[in-house]
Amino acid sequence: MTRQSRTTPAASERSLHQAYDTALLDLDGVVYAGGEAIAHAVDSLAAARADGMHLAYVTNNALRTPDAVAEHLSELGVPTEAGDVITSAQAVARLIADQVEPGSKVLVIGGEGLRVALRERGLVPVESADEEGLAAVVQGYGGPELAWGRFAEASYAINRGVPWYASNTDLTIPGARGIAPGNGAAVEVVRIATGAEPQVAGKPLPPMHRETVLRTGARRPLVVGDRLDTDIEGAFNGDVDSLLVLTGVTDAEQLVRAEPRHRPTYVDRDLRGLLSGQPAVEPDEDGFRCGGWTAVAPDGGALELRGEDGDPLDGLRALCAAAWTAAGDGVCTADAAKALARLGL
Repeated sequence: MTRQSRTTPAASERSLHQAYDTALLDLDGVVYAGGEAIAHAVDSLAAARADGMHLAYVTNNALRTPDAVAEHLSELGVPTEAGDVITSAQAVARLIADQVEPGSKVLVIGGEGLRVALRERGLVPVESADEEGLAAVVQGYGGPELAWGRFAEASYAINRGVPWYASNTDLTIPGARGIAPGNGAAVEVVRIATGAEPQVAGKPLPPMHRETVLRTGARRPLVVGDRLDTDIEGAFNGDVDSLLVLTGVTDAEQLVRAEPRHRPTYVDRDLRGLLSGQPAVEPDEDGFRCGGWTAVAPDGGALELRGEDGDPLDGLRALCAAAWTAAGDGVCTADAAKALARLGL
């Protein structure tokens, strides 16, 4: 089965932390939310690391520096070095450095993570659109305190023809209180004011994958994330396997309706999925069976789920197989609400 034609979640007899040498882990919605560790994350990562898996943390959040991220993870009980952290700030800084002269001035709309990454590439972060010789504008997540006037500053420079770059375009970011606007929402503000289009570095685009490979040296990586349109699509674009965890942005219904580039290799509740294998999803008469569940996608009807017991996650895997097979290269439009309600996911 090629990646482009995936119609069922894959099986793995071996635990995923043994089947892959490196986990490329997203942070927000996977390891923590709102700064607090997600349930089972710390113990699961410790067990995977103790058994030899290399853990790298790959985040589209450009606000904090790798040092700050590593310190935070260590405080949560996940011992981490700055070199284990790859950010979209690093990816966009390399993208800019490849296109401008060394020592060029770059207008920063965002946080300290962008400034540190630019200096690492020999670029000079500045704060005003009126700086002489401005070579680029870079925009990254600046947190809820980022002043509205910073978007105006970016617009002034971009409207004068200065090239515009964005660390990422995630529209939302998960937090302790719920889902909040992400850098993508801020990018839209500047896009409206300028009519311009930025060059984007973060997941799911190739610059982020390139940065990750360069910094980790992974030979058989597994991307672990909570978002279909960044983590899973990034794995698809990089032609590597992926594990979706249901602890962040993506819910069960969105997964069932995923288009081909958003279909993960594996799915699990949380990071405990790293420590186990993945059950097979197999054709069964007119549907697909996983564990104690069978899912069917009748022509023109709602998705059906048969079975009375078993792990609800197996039911979700079976539903994905039925929906993805029915959709082919498109998106499943069959009603899944009743079937998903039976699972309580």
